[in-house]
Amino acid sequence: MHHLSHLPLRTLLSPNILMAHKLLLESTPSSSVLSSSLFSLRRFIPVPSYEMNGPFTRSPRPPAPLRVSRFCTHASVVMPGAAHLQKVEDETRVAAKLAELKKRLEVEGINCGTCTPGQYHHLFCPKCAGGDSNERSFSLFIHEAGDSAMWSCFRAKCGWKGHVKAIGQPARKSPGNKMTSKSNSYRVITEESLNLEPLCNELLAYFNERMISRETLRRNGVMQRRLGDGVAIAFAYRRNGSLVSCKYRAVPKKFWQESGTEKILYGVDDIKKAKDIIIVEGEMDKLSMEEAGFLNCVSVPDGAPAKVSEKELPSKEKDTKYQYLWNCKDYFPKDSRIILATDADEPGQALAEELARRLGRERCWRVKWPRRNETEFCKDVNDVLMYLGPDALKDVIERAELYPVRGLFQFDHYFEDIDLYYSHRSSYETGVSSGWKSLDELYKVVPGELTIVTGVPSSGKSEWIDALMVNLNRSEDWKFAVCSMENQVREHARKLLEKYIRKPFFMASYAGDAERMSAEELKRGKEWLNDTFYLIRCEDDCLPSIKWVLELAKVAVLRYGARGLVIDPYNELDHQRPSSQTETEYVSQMLTRIKRFAQHHSCHVWFVAHPRQLQNWTGGPPNLYDISGSAHFINKCDNGIVVHRNRDPDSGPLDEVKICVRKVRNKVIGNIGDAVLSYSRATGEFKDLEKMPEANRTKRG
Repeated sequence: MHHLSHLPLRTLLSPNILMAHKLLLESTPSSSVLSSSLFSLRRFIPVPSYEMNGPFTRSPRPPAPLRVSRFCTHASVVMPGAAHLQKVEDETRVAAKLAELKKRLEVEGINCGTCTPGQYHHLFCPKCAGGDSNERSFSLFIHEAGDSAMWSCFRAKCGWKGHVKAIGQPARKSPGNKMTSKSNSYRVITEESLNLEPLCNELLAYFNERMISRETLRRNGVMQRRLGDGVAIAFAYRRNGSLVSCKYRAVPKKFWQESGTEKILYGVDDIKKAKDIIIVEGEMDKLSMEEAGFLNCVSVPDGAPAKVSEKELPSKEKDTKYQYLWNCKDYFPKDSRIILATDADEPGQALAEELARRLGRERCWRVKWPRRNETEFCKDVNDVLMYLGPDALKDVIERAELYPVRGLFQFDHYFEDIDLYYSHRSSYETGVSSGWKSLDELYKVVPGELTIVTGVPSSGKSEWIDALMVNLNRSEDWKFAVCSMENQVREHARKLLEKYIRKPFFMASYAGDAERMSAEELKRGKEWLNDTFYLIRCEDDCLPSIKWVLELAKVAVLRYGARGLVIDPYNELDHQRPSSQTETEYVSQMLTRIKRFAQHHSCHVWFVAHPRQLQNWTGGPPNLYDISGSAHFINKCDNGIVVHRNRDPDSGPLDEVKICVRKVRNKVIGNIGDAVLSYSRATGEFKDLEKMPEANRTKRG
């Protein structure tokens, strides 16, 4: 093969010259292996122009004509180098060896039929049968002399490889995607067997444009491999100084690796005994880190996945995609700090997450890529080095942040929200008015909180919540999801309409002398009902579960913008709990789920719960510990309210309803105490008393 140094770079690295196929890497050392693609020499930074000076001023030679018979990847392609066999053996001896070889292949389950020696053949894999796509993924090559054959299935889920000789040596097979840790199962390679050689001037110029110096290339053993009339960059993967594998690059970004070799991290010897370890996505990034002064850096060998896997973390034996981490686990001491400097794109971030899952998020850090200019961010390590320089890259690493761990935060994550809260610029930071001045001193409504409402039967719990929703809609235009199992829809509509229109629905005894709402007012009221409330109801005879209610409430929040949820009452829900779980445990779990819903969706929840049967009741309001089921109703709620209607004429007017605030977790929005409202039987409205007797108001706290 003639020397190539006299060729211009555009000719040397032309697509025709560099064209190759990954199958050729598995050929014998005497075989010629071809690369592909064209090196890009865009001027990202001020460097001498290699096209305008020196030997590059010569007119480029036209690219060599593409000989399809040598480069096609389909079946019946002549093996490069086959024409240079030292001697073609006697046809009889070749036929005998070929017959023996085919027998050995049949033992492996490979039916080569009429496969011609010296050619590649694409068949159906005996192991995976082409998978679901039924593809001919199995490549078989029989040496022209008939004395050996090699095969490989290129389906990722199979990966069966092996080779066999006609005489004297049993078959050697790769077990597909079942990894093994035995060192003698990997192919032994050397620089001589791969025909590696020092980088030519053209490739040195290519690295120079990317700010990679000759010294960095020399220290990392970056070499080249001649491929036909072209060359490819060879990144030598070494461990303890010995060559373990080799990865090739033909730009733009076409990579392949030596088959049958162990997967390890690139530059793994540089992180021996290192306390800080940087992991990058590619070999070029590893070299770029060294230009910024960081030797303690390694690169992954296989690039980044398209997205984060949704499956559970596989065992070591089945984690084939990231086997290089397991093979290098001894290089990551438990007290090491790992900085993930993967690319800024989605696959790069997916790689960071997959690495953090395996190495432990608690010891991982991540980088934030700086701006390249006013409109763009740097996309990776080499981008920062080329556009901003080594000092900027050093600053990126020194400013690395802790890798986020789900559920664990520092306060600075919330500083913006705290500032808004302080300056009264966040929504409803001190609560929303209930619509009653006397009650606002004790209780306001805050999105994301849970209010438990209780009271003896016929005390007006549901009526008061309906009136509160009407007030919130009038003042703040709130919308609500309502799960009210005790009310028929038409009856509930009547109560809400009376409060909104402020007129009775019927001309009946309860209305007294009040004027009935007109048909026009009813029409307007129905439009308001339809725009304000979203009903959660079981239309069959089944009882709703709390999970079902919250799922539908989530839809109301996301689809219609509901800000409040009413569940009325607790005892009408289907309480599906295992026999081993106590009611107290169940109530605790249920209330936790409701609170998480409220906080996550910034939705206030009113949950009505009846008190248990009261013994020796004297007519006074119950307390929150009287609620049937569990003390968790008061322990877990943000606000606890008892609604109590006066039934004794001697104690005061019968239209007075006492709103007893018995728990307020947030002192900013309320306090413990009682507010007394008057109730209109005709319209269902609650109003502040014009003048409230001190005896009827027992404010505490």
